[in-house]
Amino acid sequence: MRTVLVTGPGGSGRTTVAAATALAGSRRGARTLLISADAIPGFPSATEPAQVTDTLWSVRTDSAEHFRGELLALQDQLSGVLGLLGGNQLDGEELTELPGSDQLALLQSLRRAARGDWSRDGYDLLVVDLPPLREALAVLALPEQLRRYLRRLLPQERQAARALRPMLAQLAGVPMPAQWLYEAAARRDAELAAVQALIE
Repeated sequence: MRTVLVTGPGGSGRTTVAAATALAGSRRGARTLLISADAIPGFPSATEPAQVTDTLWSVRTDSAEHFRGELLALQDQLSGVLGLLGGNQLDGEELTELPGSDQLALLQSLRRAARGDWSRDGYDLLVVDLPPLREALAVLALPEQLRRYLRRLLPQERQAARALRPMLAQLAGVPMPAQWLYEAAARRDAELAAVQALIE
């Protein structure tokens, strides 16, 4: 799969260039997916890939929905701990996205496209309408930065001692991280590695 990342100064027509690039690729017979955070006139505004022509699909990232989904999934995983602490469950309808969630939603769309979640036949060309240049550079650097943070927070070497965790918890008098936390970190690292490889 070939990936084309389109960025530039705000107001420079990058969304138009991205749409034109996707159209040109599909006219050459390439199965093409256009990913954009913005609605593009003449293209469907769906948050799942919608067919535009025989060989062209487009999808709009929904950062608010992505943020709610991720936070509610994390809340479900932590429900036991939250219950012990007397914490209240958050309702999805009361959640508003935080700054930076649009970048994470874009990365998730890249990962889903690369993994083939949206098409069993895959895509030949992926065209991504990135934000303005300064923000785009931050988005492109994000997977590597997040992977570095994950490795610092939950080093691989510590996972090797999983059999000793119950004993260490008794000796130290504090609970040790649950296995699901290490498994979740490993899954996230693999997802971020796939996006990083796609970007590189």
